[in-house]
Order: sequence, then structure tokens, then C-alpha cells
Amino acid sequence: MLSADDALPDAPQAQSPAPQTSSTSNPAPANTPAAPPQQTRRILYIIPNFRSVTADVKLPPMSTKEEFKLFIEDSFDYSAVAEVAILSGWSEVQKSEPAFHSGFPGYGRYFWHGFADNTDGNLMTEFLVPALTREDPRYYTLGHGGFFHRSAYAVSRLFITRSNSGRATPNFSEIVGNGAGAGISNLYYPRAERNWTKTGQRWFLEVGIDGISNMLKEFWPELNAKFLHNKY
Repeated sequence: MLSADDALPDAPQAQSPAPQTSSTSNPAPANTPAAPPQQTRRILYIIPNFRSVTADVKLPPMSTKEEFKLFIEDSFDYSAVAEVAILSGWSEVQKSEPAFHSGFPGYGRYFWHGFADNTDGNLMTEFLVPALTREDPRYYTLGHGGFFHRSAYAVSRLFITRSNSGRATPNFSEIVGNGAGAGISNLYYPRAERNWTKTGQRWFLEVGIDGISNMLKEFWPELNAKFLHNKY
């Protein structure tokens, strides 16, 4: 069974030139569309991209085992740790959790709370909820149309996803899963951070980060091909 990992190389590989054929061979049609730029497993080496599927690629449903593997990769891969480290530094600069204080001890608190939040959210959105609702947790790149059309599509994937049968379905994994993850975070946040407002803010933040992530994933293949020449 082909999984999302099979569709995402670490970087697109250049293909060897096709062997020359005799003049009697049938030439390929001149109007054959070029293959869309490929997604890569990571964006700039530090942003996990394991859930993305290249435009026009069709994949079978994920098994529960594959969903669990996706959760592990998105939570414990070095790029996931690097992403949490960067976001933790930004949170410390913004003093988003005054109870954590500042300096190296404060950064450590931001980091392990951020790492736990990321793991909780991934557990719910990529494994437990999709397994129960039979939803596909992957992001299927649209890859066609103008900027605004594709941007609207990327944001809409927060609320609409594919079922294992390939039909459109409400994205319970994203909304309910991140809500459950925000609730779990109350087990380890300071008492002052456990109220409904703070829990709702963490829920909204996780969904918002996923929305920005969808936008980046949608346009990453073209950006990588045009400006970085498929270096990633």
C-alpha cells in the first residue's frame, strides 16, 4: 500500500534523460501537461511536511498503523523539535505566558509546554480522531488556479477534509482534535492558565497555526522549484 511517505521524497530527484528511440517510435504528444512540482518531506529542513500530498496524486486510505506513524514523525522528527524551539523563543519574546518568567529557565518552560502541546494536538488530529471518524489526516495540495482560489482552498481544509472513502466530510480531526488537545494541556499548565479563556486561546492558536501551515504547504512546491531550484 502506498502511503503519504512514499509520495514525499526528502527532495525531488532529477530524472535521468530518457534513452533515444528510433524515428519509427511514436513521439509523445506535444501538449502533454508537465508534472506538478513535488511536495517534500520537510520545508527548509525545519518545518515538518509529512502530511502533504503532491497535487493530482491519488493515494489509498491510510491504515491505523500509518496514521500512528504519521503522528510519530510529525511529533518527534528533528524538524518538529526545531519548529517548537523557534516558536518557543517567539513566545518568550512576546511574554505570552507571564508565569513562565524569562531567561533560560523561562525558555525551558516555554519549550517543554510547546512540545507537549504539539504532541497532544498531533495525537488527536493525526491518529486518534481520524481513526474514530475514518477521516484522512493528509493535506491534498490543490496545485491549480490563482492565488486567491488556492488560498481559500487551503484555509477551507481546516473545516473540510476527505473521508477514507474519498468523499468530502467535516474536519472533526482538526477542530475537535485540537480542542481536545487544548483541554489536555490543562493537566500541565499552571493553575492561572487553566481557565476557559486560556484553553480557548490555545485551541484557536493551534487551528490558526494549521491554517498558516496549509497555506505554506499549498505553495511550497512552486516556491521550492522557482526560487530554490528544488534544493529541499
